[in-house]
Amino acid sequence: MKLLIFGATGTVGRHVVTQALAQGHHVTAFARNPSGLGLQHPHLHLFPGDVFDRATVEQAVQGQDVVICTLGSGQQLTGTVRSQGTRHIIEAMQRTGVRRLICQTTLGAGESWGSLNFFWKRIMFGLILRYVFADHERQEQDVRASGLDWTIVRPGAFVEGDRTGHYRYGFPGTDRTSALKISRPDVADFILKQLSDRVSLHQAISLSY
Repeated sequence: MKLLIFGATGTVGRHVVTQALAQGHHVTAFARNPSGLGLQHPHLHLFPGDVFDRATVEQAVQGQDVVICTLGSGQQLTGTVRSQGTRHIIEAMQRTGVRRLICQTTLGAGESWGSLNFFWKRIMFGLILRYVFADHERQEQDVRASGLDWTIVRPGAFVEGDRTGHYRYGFPGTDRTSALKISRPDVADFILKQLSDRVSLHQAISLSY
């Protein structure tokens, strides 16, 4: 498949890129400085661009089979790059006829809020990361309203670790047994599994150990 990955140099995006290439996909890595990946591969196309630039986003989307959004805001805790960038991606997909969108948000968004513990509800998302969380909520609202063939992936907190392929997913917001954490390579593993899983269409899927 021809995959376009937004946020390709981020902590999850770079794992999506490397795993997708290993699986034989043709990958377009979209980022402000995609050379930061430090990768060379015959199936890898580096696409420098700013997700706030609608024309550049549309150019990258044209002709792709699947768009994967792993946008992050780095150290910024008050930015809106996830929601605004995702909105530009959606608009580009609508204009170019590309249908399949897989978007990474966060565990706790929407109905998965009930899976969180006191620390995440009140301290992290209630105080420290409240603007980041609000941006994820807006991001999800736009994806749900897009009319595209979307899947939302909601991982728990990122931890260091390898790809294990062993994790829990699809648990309801009433479930309080999740570890609330997962490695970045396992997030990438799950994202790529959605390429062949039609059951995940129009679903927001919680993901954690």
